[in-house]
Amino acid sequence: MPSTSRRNLLKLALAAAAIPAVPGLLRAAPEPRGFAPAPGDWRSFELRTRVRLAPQGPTQIWLPVPSAQSDYQRSLDDSVTGNASEAAFVTDPASGARMLHARFDASVAEPTVELVSRIQTRNRTVDWSRTSEVQEDPAVLEAALQGSSLKPLDGVVLDRAREITQGATTDREKIAAIYAWIVTNCHRNLDTPGCGPGDIQATLTSAGLGGKCADLNGLFVGLARASGVPARDIYGVRVAPSAFGYKQLGANSPDVTGAQHCRAEVWLAGHGWVAMDPADVLKVMRAETDRWIKDPADPLVAPVNAALFGNWEGNWVAYNTASDVTLPGANGAPALPFLMYPQGLNAQGRLDELDAKAFSYEMTAQEV
Repeated sequence: MPSTSRRNLLKLALAAAAIPAVPGLLRAAPEPRGFAPAPGDWRSFELRTRVRLAPQGPTQIWLPVPSAQSDYQRSLDDSVTGNASEAAFVTDPASGARMLHARFDASVAEPTVELVSRIQTRNRTVDWSRTSEVQEDPAVLEAALQGSSLKPLDGVVLDRAREITQGATTDREKIAAIYAWIVTNCHRNLDTPGCGPGDIQATLTSAGLGGKCADLNGLFVGLARASGVPARDIYGVRVAPSAFGYKQLGANSPDVTGAQHCRAEVWLAGHGWVAMDPADVLKVMRAETDRWIKDPADPLVAPVNAALFGNWEGNWVAYNTASDVTLPGANGAPALPFLMYPQGLNAQGRLDELDAKAFSYEMTAQEV
């Protein structure tokens, strides 16, 4: 990328990042919707995951449990029912990710388990005009700078990070440049299964800069880490419609079986952990209408692009920030790159978490 283009991209990125999500400004756009998450009250949700299997011999099930305790989420309590031979809530020691682990003996005629989680969420916003003396455990920040099996921080990832952030002198400038580069150059691939595999090296090469949220927000996180800025993916599920009318930015029915979504956040001095979601900008561009919008300045996209640099709606529940997760009791099965879907294992092998009907499981969400 020529240096002049890099400078122009950085200027555009910083300009976009400096635009506050002001409702009055958004109403001036030709499109009637606008997108401006603002501080608000806590909302309460009940998230229910049901698994009901045909007899398959000895079987194990692992269900992700909302684990985030933060200024945008309160994970209140969890309960489990069913006919598991054993069931326990367990925690991944490396990341703190919680999951329900259920075992079924071969004698169980119809393995059944239901997990009910109660959570409170609220909109997450940042005030760029104010800073404070925020602190974080150095070990947490160090972990947010490390690579993982699908997020190598060398090779093409490091080269691209250096290219994108050339000329940036602060962490915020680096993040703004990476965010703008992804929105400008990447795309949502509608043919990618689920949320994508999250292989950022493939996203930059063989996948041609296309993918879904685990790929695109995963790439954002990897490029940030390779640039020396702590960042992490947050894996979760949408639980309610968007208050701003964007169908692609919310769950539009109580059935949220396929509503998983990965978000991201970065650590910026003076602001702490800051919300980011370039993947949802690309989702609006590709899927909100029947035309593929390729200009981030389009009136439908521009408010989303501005707001998701630092803000998000509280219509989504976070599970965890884990990567390379070893499932307890999985008998040497390979670690998962992330834990966002139900997982299952029997004598025939792993159950397909992306085929909910064959697995079979269903998820519902209700505001209470």
